[in-house]
Amino acid sequence: MTTPARQWVAAHGEQPPVALRGRLDALLTTRESAGDAPVSAALLSAGEELLAKILGSGSTQRDAALDLLTADALVTYAFEAAAADPATLDAQASVAMRTISALVDARTR
Repeated sequence: MTTPARQWVAAHGEQPPVALRGRLDALLTTRESAGDAPVSAALLSAGEELLAKILGSGSTQRDAALDLLTADALVTYAFEAAAADPATLDAQASVAMRTISALVDARTR
């Protein structure tokens, strides 16, 4: 299934390295479409979910590197997509900071 978020990444001008692209495709293909959610929100949600999984596993080994890069790419793409509607950028950044901070805070407690 091709989701709008996956289509956005595929159409993005600069493509990531093959391994990262494969991981992005796998994650975005298996995610259910978020209904009418904007692409930026879907990408951000995917990045946050992956980061939560990484933090929950406690992995600090090299085998987590590709997932960390993927989470970073998803969040970066989310803000690139959000830039198409600058009026929402501030609110999305605030939500992302709170959500990601909460993930890290929960892990360090």
